[in-house]
Amino acid sequence: MELGVYSFGDVQRDPKTGELGSTAQAQRNLLEAIQLADEVGLDYFGIGEHHTREMPASAATVILGAAASTTRNITLGSAVTVLSTDDPVRVFQQFATLDALSNGRAEITAGRGSSTESFPLFGHSLNDYDDLYAEKLDLLLRLNDSEEVTWEGRFRPSLDKALVVPRPENGTLPIWLATGGNPNSSVRAAIAGLPVSYAIIGGEAERFGPLAQLYRQAVAQVKVPGADTRVSVASPGFVGEDAKAAKDLWWNHYHEAFRALGEIRGFPAPQRAGYDRDANGKGALFVGSPEEIADRILDLHRVMQHDRHFFQMDLGQLGQKDFLRSIELLGTRVKPLVDAALAEKAPATADVE
Repeated sequence: MELGVYSFGDVQRDPKTGELGSTAQAQRNLLEAIQLADEVGLDYFGIGEHHTREMPASAATVILGAAASTTRNITLGSAVTVLSTDDPVRVFQQFATLDALSNGRAEITAGRGSSTESFPLFGHSLNDYDDLYAEKLDLLLRLNDSEEVTWEGRFRPSLDKALVVPRPENGTLPIWLATGGNPNSSVRAAIAGLPVSYAIIGGEAERFGPLAQLYRQAVAQVKVPGADTRVSVASPGFVGEDAKAAKDLWWNHYHEAFRALGEIRGFPAPQRAGYDRDANGKGALFVGSPEEIADRILDLHRVMQHDRHFFQMDLGQLGQKDFLRSIELLGTRVKPLVDAALAEKAPATADVE
């Protein structure tokens, strides 16, 4: 199983004044985190698109392009690209360029976006929320399939034998469809022959098991030639040497992040009892010691059979030092445990004489 990290570019607070720090420094912190993730053997780093003062990672391909020249193995992707409010031609060109710079390590995860800041920012209406996404996903897939594209839609100018370059290193880009749990999205991914990425940010993680099953059932029914049928899980998480200390530390930042978000979206700040429930056992918050996190990943894998699990660690102004240490533990302690456990359960391959 692939393990990794995703981030929205969390901004630090000044330890003396308590004021939010530099959004520019947040971008440099991301580059440092990606470099470490590659060094410790993690498989994936994704940058999610946000446009807020606290989470200003609004230009993923720029940061990932910088990381491409200083990393060797790690897959570099979006988590997610808010496709509804972007131009698929530019998205494709930017990620194809990233793919060239990284020697074939680029991916796109396309979603509608759980935040709505980008809609007024780029002149789109929330009334067209799903129509925008469906049309732009269609165009993005057409661009991925062919260097020359003829296409017509409602929300952008038509294309008539348009040449779209550069092309990806290996012919096409891996494109994932992201969903927060809408069953229709699982079916949409299957019909398009795309891998699906589930964002599990609260409650019991295993409740997404039926969605993964629905996706695989749809895949079996539609039988798209050459379909990529991988499943990934994105969830909040933090790894520390000691389980209790990790949970206590991360609670402060988790509470701050969702308190601030609640003020914007109109829901109450989280309570510690709910956090403790979700940060243990079958909950969606993967917070604890390396051994605990490895066990919980494996428990969810028994239900979802997912191919990748990646974690949002830096939120609520978590210190960069703590963020980097969590990445290090995920790569050096959690990943070997998960890999060894799955290798033991893999069916043996018969020797061929």
